[in-house]
Amino acid sequence: MQQVLIIVNDAPYGSERLFNALRLAIQLNEQELSAVKLKLFLLSDAITAVLPKQIPSEGYNIQQMLEILIAQNTDIKFCGSCMHARGLTGLRVIEGGNVATMDDLAQWVLTSDKTVTF
Repeated sequence: MQQVLIIVNDAPYGSERLFNALRLAIQLNEQELSAVKLKLFLLSDAITAVLPKQIPSEGYNIQQMLEILIAQNTDIKFCGSCMHARGLTGLRVIEGGNVATMDDLAQWVLTSDKTVTF
């Protein structure tokens, strides 16, 4: 089984980097020919994607995409230091996302066969 890690740094809306990362993640999970264990780590402004009930003006919904990934058993973690730096510590986050540290990310990088960044 391939271990694939996707790391995202950009905010959920304003650019399409997070959107494209999630599109890729969903597609990887849907591949039948290869068994993939996918992990998603959100850093910097990407951590705001885990805040629930955002109402996007664009034609896509990041929370819905994250919920699809969670239903596909994707491990999703977000940077606790990034949350703290933005004054978001203690806010409710979507169910299935977990606060993490740089040590958690380092462990994921070391155990991944492939790492993709957005």
